[in-house]
Amino acid sequence: MVADSYESHQPTGGAAAPDAVVPPEKKSRAGRNLPAAIGVGVALGAVLVAVLLLEPRGWVAIVAIAVGLAIWELFKRLRQQGIFLPLVPMVVGGPLTVLAALPYGVTGVFTGFAVTSVACMMWCLLRNGLAGKPENFVRDVAITLFVATWVILFTSIGALLVLTEAGAGPIWVLMIGVICSDVGGYTAGVLFGKHPMVPQISPKKSWEGFAGSLVAGIIGSVLTVWLILGESPLLGVAVGAALVTFGTLGDLIESQFKRDLGIKDMGTLLPGHGGLMDRLDSLVIAAVVVWVLVMLLGYPMTV
Repeated sequence: MVADSYESHQPTGGAAAPDAVVPPEKKSRAGRNLPAAIGVGVALGAVLVAVLLLEPRGWVAIVAIAVGLAIWELFKRLRQQGIFLPLVPMVVGGPLTVLAALPYGVTGVFTGFAVTSVACMMWCLLRNGLAGKPENFVRDVAITLFVATWVILFTSIGALLVLTEAGAGPIWVLMIGVICSDVGGYTAGVLFGKHPMVPQISPKKSWEGFAGSLVAGIIGSVLTVWLILGESPLLGVAVGAALVTFGTLGDLIESQFKRDLGIKDMGTLLPGHGGLMDRLDSLVIAAVVVWVLVMLLGYPMTV
């Protein structure tokens, strides 16, 4: 973590030079390394665009990899707080649950999630019992099932979005809507943000930023729902409002999770962003919104 003030620099092999200082890393007003964040975002976006254009079902494999990395990230963070997360069943069952969408669709995802959840509960029970300390079982299982739902089930639903007759269309609705929301919220928050939404959870999130997210997210959703899915622009307005609202709530859920743990970021995997879950927080909740849209429109599954 970068220091908030200048730090003294000690020349090698000589006396201390108290007047020499090392300037802190430059950050944006929103508190992140903006050049690094933009670079990582562009690189990840290019990979996703290439996959969705060339082989849309490759999206499922990308989601499976992301789930494995996110579980490992959360395992390390929770372990630092003395909280047990059953790594083996989760890091195996999570990606397999996502991949089960390819041959079995919804049935594969919910079967994988159920089996993984049961395996995690048994793992916690045996771990506590074999250690001779049958304590914190309810706490560990509750947190484990929360993480399983948040990371495995919701992301698996996001993987299912590409397995309908609409093809990659729902993914474009999800990604473009969330990106527009993020850009609109960031810009409006930096330029006009004065009234915090929930300062106890996320001090830098403002109502002005939320308004910017709402405007940009609705515009992006109207365009994608209309031009890509071929549906009514009015439906795009509703989808955009829902994406922004539930995406913001997803961001707040992750912020509260980190606040409970007393940490700033979930990890350091993505420079300028933090950990993987720092980027997936709004996406995993927004994916459920788009899944509801897909079901209401009646797109049949292709598996």
